[in-house]
Amino acid sequence: MKISVSLSAALLGACAVLATVPAHAEQKLLPAQSSVAFTARQMGVPLQGHFKKFDAQIAFDPAQPAASKIAFTVDTGSATLGSRETDAELPKPVWFNVPQFPQASFQSSAVKALGGGKFEVAGKLSIKGQARDVVVPVTLAQNGATTTATGTLALKRLAYKIGENEWADTSMVADDVQVTFKLALSGVGKL
Repeated sequence: MKISVSLSAALLGACAVLATVPAHAEQKLLPAQSSVAFTARQMGVPLQGHFKKFDAQIAFDPAQPAASKIAFTVDTGSATLGSRETDAELPKPVWFNVPQFPQASFQSSAVKALGGGKFEVAGKLSIKGQARDVVVPVTLAQNGATTTATGTLALKRLAYKIGENEWADTSMVADDVQVTFKLALSGVGKL
């Protein structure tokens, strides 16, 4: 009798703990509806490119954004500027050095709600072995079961050693690069 009472108490306790855990659907990136693009300038002319392969692991709770975690990776070898000659240069050591650094990554450290579907996501961006603290402005919008996160991050390519040696000359290729993203997600709770 004592064993069954203890077992019942343990099961009730476990049920009480489970009841406090929110029942969220698994949050997933929808790659076919998402994009990661970048704009650089070569001799004053804008060059538009994008990454073909990227992934995200999201644990975002709209009711408690501060408890959210976001990890994002980009396959640097999937970068394209739409030209066979330029695309052949991007994986080389002077640019992304894909053999040694096949991925760039972002890991959040804090998510702050600003109101109106706007958030600041602070974290560490690592590209080509160089890690820097960044704050990414993100806007969330929902359409049915899909939540879309959009934003733009300005970065300095030389801080990440992208374009070394003769390509470090900012009169040839500007230091400023704009990264824009649109990430479609499923499983995010109501905003």
